[in-house]
Amino acid sequence: MKSYKKEIQVFRIKRGILRTKEAIKSGISPRELYGMRDKGIIQELSRGLYKLSSDAPVSNPDFVIAGMKIPQGVICLLSALSYHNITAHIPNKIDIALKKGATKPRLQYPPINYYWFSERSFKAGVETYTIDKKEIKIYSPEKTVADCFKFRNRVGLDAAVEALRLCRSRKRCEISTLMKYAEICRVANIIQPYLEAIS
Repeated sequence: MKSYKKEIQVFRIKRGILRTKEAIKSGISPRELYGMRDKGIIQELSRGLYKLSSDAPVSNPDFVIAGMKIPQGVICLLSALSYHNITAHIPNKIDIALKKGATKPRLQYPPINYYWFSERSFKAGVETYTIDKKEIKIYSPEKTVADCFKFRNRVGLDAAVEALRLCRSRKRCEISTLMKYAEICRVANIIQPYLEAIS
């Protein structure tokens, strides 16, 4: 009976979570991968994304799945606000930014809202955070607030204003950095009165 020790070690080296493509590239054949799944050694988080069953449960599976399955995207807007703890809104979908012109990924789970950003806006304010041992790209608090004002017709002006207030009160925002991103997003004139009102 196969023990899969070598394959388990590959998962450990890759921090416990692997996409099918990464597993095959690392020397695990599809047959071995499905054998591990059938024996309960690994579990499927999403189609083509596996984690070691012996590891602790994933604390934020939706972020990890989205981050790994859509590596060209960045978690943004309400999802990023939620991660930075500067909103009372609980998003029911993951918000993902893609560069303008990028093809919409086909992903059945988790449910995702896609937003297309200009190249300059897409590259600005991207930070990398470690979630469940995986590096996930999320916009900084300041960039996220600016983005929420930019997309206020979709996320709601109330959510954008609340994020600005919480960002200030919880000391998550540098005003100069926020205004730099507001200029990039072309919302500086919209944010300024709200900023003055809460200062």
